[in-house]
Amino acid sequence: MEAVILIGIQGAGKSTFYRERFFDTHVRVSLDLLKTRRRERTLLEACLATGQPLVIDNTNVTEAERARYIPLAKAAGFRVVGYFFAPDPQGSRERNDRREGMRRVPPAGLFGTLKRLEPPRAAEGFDELFAVSLSPAGEFAVKPWGGAGGGGSGA
Repeated sequence: MEAVILIGIQGAGKSTFYRERFFDTHVRVSLDLLKTRRRERTLLEACLATGQPLVIDNTNVTEAERARYIPLAKAAGFRVVGYFFAPDPQGSRERNDRREGMRRVPPAGLFGTLKRLEPPRAAEGFDELFAVSLSPAGEFAVKPWGGAGGGGSGA
């Protein structure tokens, strides 16, 4: 049983990464889809109760935001894996600008999220942490995250 937490600013590629890597195996828990914390919590609890692998596809940029999920997943016996999308403000803005309608985030919102970004640490409860970067061609590169605070693999 695995709970994946995606971490990064808007336009970083998190939802695309979910579709490419986890669509066939993990339920997507996303405020963009569910619209309210109540609905998000209901789906999260259902996944945890049934042992359904899941991906939390929100920005999750602060330790406090991630703490909403990690203790619940750990208590349910889930392995918690984080994917940290290295900040690429210019690339994120360009991808965000290509979004349509309500999916497009105002630039102030995108850069406000960037200012709040706290890189993840193994001490938060992650069993593994990875860094994800996106090439100009749209290909994801994933490597173990050894970021600030001694993140390491977390294992």
